[in-house]
Amino acid sequence: MTWPIVTGLATVWVVIAAGVILLQRRSAAATLAWLLVFLFLPVVGLILYRLLGPLRLRRKQLKRRVGRRLIEDALGAMKLLREAGRDQEQVARVPIAMHEPPPLHADAIDLYTDGVSTYAAMFEAITAARHHVHLEYYIFEPDKIGTRLRDLLIEKARAGIAVRLLLDGTGSSRLGRRFLKPLRDAGAEVAWFNPIRLRWLRTRRIDFRCHRKIVVCDSVVGFTGGMNVADDQSAELSKHYWRDTHLRIEGAAVVALQRLFIEDWYFATEALPPRAGELFSLRDGAGHHVVQIIGSGPDHDQLPIHSTYFTAITRATSRVWLTTPYFVPDEAIVTALCTSALRGVDVRLLIPLRGDSRLIDLAARSYVPDLVEAGVKVFEYLPRFIHAKTIVADDDIAIVGTANLDYRSFRLDFELTAIVYDREVTARLADAFQADLRDSRAIDAATIAGHSLFRRLGEAGARLLSPLL
Repeated sequence: MTWPIVTGLATVWVVIAAGVILLQRRSAAATLAWLLVFLFLPVVGLILYRLLGPLRLRRKQLKRRVGRRLIEDALGAMKLLREAGRDQEQVARVPIAMHEPPPLHADAIDLYTDGVSTYAAMFEAITAARHHVHLEYYIFEPDKIGTRLRDLLIEKARAGIAVRLLLDGTGSSRLGRRFLKPLRDAGAEVAWFNPIRLRWLRTRRIDFRCHRKIVVCDSVVGFTGGMNVADDQSAELSKHYWRDTHLRIEGAAVVALQRLFIEDWYFATEALPPRAGELFSLRDGAGHHVVQIIGSGPDHDQLPIHSTYFTAITRATSRVWLTTPYFVPDEAIVTALCTSALRGVDVRLLIPLRGDSRLIDLAARSYVPDLVEAGVKVFEYLPRFIHAKTIVADDDIAIVGTANLDYRSFRLDFELTAIVYDREVTARLADAFQADLRDSRAIDAATIAGHSLFRRLGEAGARLLSPLL
């Protein structure tokens, strides 16, 4: 084959690939980054795009309805918001318009800021379960806490309780057949979300991960937040334990967590659990708490969590306090933070001094100068890695979820977040944030001015890769 023919074929390939990328309707920065990769590294670009590309994941649709009682409970929750004389309804309506569940009542909400108390509450709820236990985790390690949880699930399965465990193929890759065999032998079901196998070359994208953390017991008690199943999450088990935040929810709102689990289970197994309709039974919506569970992922035509965060930030009038381990935002989130600070809102951002990715740390620091200049107060958490993903908006909205403030969480991974429309819970989350600030240091203009040219170049270079991180 002559060189002109090779060149011609390469040109045709680049043009076709460019057309496909342009039709994906991704952000301009991400589109431009992929176009440059294909232009200068066409062969490498093909491999990377197959591995990490943003092609929409074709997820099978789960055709079902929870029932009229869910809608009735939701209407009661919306009425409660309006009667309270607040404007949280503006935030609640954004994910609803994107076909996510409405707010639901909760009988009780518990906030945990450490792994010891979180695991204790979770083990208690699982022990008390009488019908089913559903768990979904990005990371489930075969360590001490992972073994304890597995053994408890074995006990429940042997007692006739339906146990279903859904694991991400990348985050939980250390779990082998030997570790899971006793669980399966006891009658529990184990499934993998987007497992890493040879067939991924023809079917599923390796880059689409399920980053959700869900525990549902008898459709009545549920857990979600930032904590995975790993010794690193608990001071009892690790000297280098992470600082994280998790929620326990009791009541009707748990059905929204159940909905996400069943959708993910169906995607992974292509089958519904027996008598699936019974898993969505709702008790009377008598709880005085109001919680909205929303999910997002690459199968969604819109960005529910991103849009909800944007709305919560821009509607705030007094304060917006955010904690995130990975801060690689898009222009919309940066603009929302800066304009909120400029109009007098107390905007504070807490990030770890050192994360688990040097590249992401550098990219995150590249956004700090513009934020500080606009009046955003940025802090670095010093004692250890902070893995919490939370937002305090004014005195009446508390957000705890699995999504980071980065491109990956908003567009590539399957995530969920819990929006709690409650002054009591918001006050507790605000207290936790202020406690974290006592172990943090501020990044001010003087600190930024003292950064070396080499560091600034590294941050700027990492920022160019933000759409791909």
